[in-house]
Amino acid sequence: MTTLRMFIGLSILLVPAASAYEDQARESRPNLEIRGIYGGVPTRIFEGGETLEDYGINAVWIGSGGATSEVVSGLKAKAPGVRVFAEFNTMHDAEYLTDHPDAAPVGTDGERSPAPDGWQGICPTHEGHRRDRMAAFRKTLADAPIDGIWLDYHHAHASWEQAEPNLPDTCFCDRCLKAFSKATGTPLGDGPTAAISARLLGEHRRAWVDWRCGVFTDWVREFRAIVDEVRPDALLGTFHCPWTVEERDGALRDKLAIDLKAQAEYVDVFSIMPYHARFGHADDPAWISRQTAWLGEHLGIRGEPGERHKIWPIVQVADWGEKVRPEDVGAIVDHGTRAPSTGVMIFHWSGVGGDPAKLREIGKAYRGYR
Repeated sequence: MTTLRMFIGLSILLVPAASAYEDQARESRPNLEIRGIYGGVPTRIFEGGETLEDYGINAVWIGSGGATSEVVSGLKAKAPGVRVFAEFNTMHDAEYLTDHPDAAPVGTDGERSPAPDGWQGICPTHEGHRRDRMAAFRKTLADAPIDGIWLDYHHAHASWEQAEPNLPDTCFCDRCLKAFSKATGTPLGDGPTAAISARLLGEHRRAWVDWRCGVFTDWVREFRAIVDEVRPDALLGTFHCPWTVEERDGALRDKLAIDLKAQAEYVDVFSIMPYHARFGHADDPAWISRQTAWLGEHLGIRGEPGERHKIWPIVQVADWGEKVRPEDVGAIVDHGTRAPSTGVMIFHWSGVGGDPAKLREIGKAYRGYR
């Protein structure tokens, strides 16, 4: 009897505490809309006789190649109410160069720029590649009942998803040089590519950077037009580098050709990628919310009802380089869901699906905000 009374007494003490925690979570995240998983269909959950609801998950991101009508419809049937989004690769396509070597980015020396750390980009003015990507984008939207589609790798030839990025200057192919000169009225002068690129990165740097950003933004404009035509109720999102415009000497625009303010005319959701452990902040999950807060200030997004634009960060829970401890998952999700964020997703399913401890912590965090 004594043991039973102690158990009952302990239960009475614990239940209000848990309830109070969940109430506090709901009060502090009243506008949280999305609790997602990125990186594939979470089949292990279903195979274990559980549901996405058991883990508080209400959204899933899968690669466009796997976003077939059968897969998307099947997932929605198993998890009523779940939102399914496709991830679409725009510029990371080494295979395309096999038959189209002229699509390779050209460096300051006039030669093909090596793939930085194995990341192979594509020249953004190559018309054939653009047509190819737009056709694939249209097909993804038309073929499956997705709720939105997210642009991925939509930046210049570079490897930035690491603590020390590799950011070559490109693209100085004849096609890009002619397009820039025609669009801006800037005379390039004579001489080898090395001399021309030096002038573009020197006296003409601002015009060159603005033009390059405009090229990538124009892709986004065309993607938006296709969404509006094919599946107008779908969201257009973008996964993007988490740096501020001042960090790394302005590399967000100057090196990656990402102009977030310009893209905001066409994008609905900005999914900043603050992979804290990967980027050297393994012991500082608050870096996630600091970068997200900057993004909100930069774009004028507060995370309030009725806003057109939304911020849904993708946060690192899977190991990638630095390990992520299960006991840190709660803090990671906490910082990923702080205003102006109104949604969050876990990177990535293949890295956490087989880790019961991390899944348990994801579920605990998500259920608290449900």
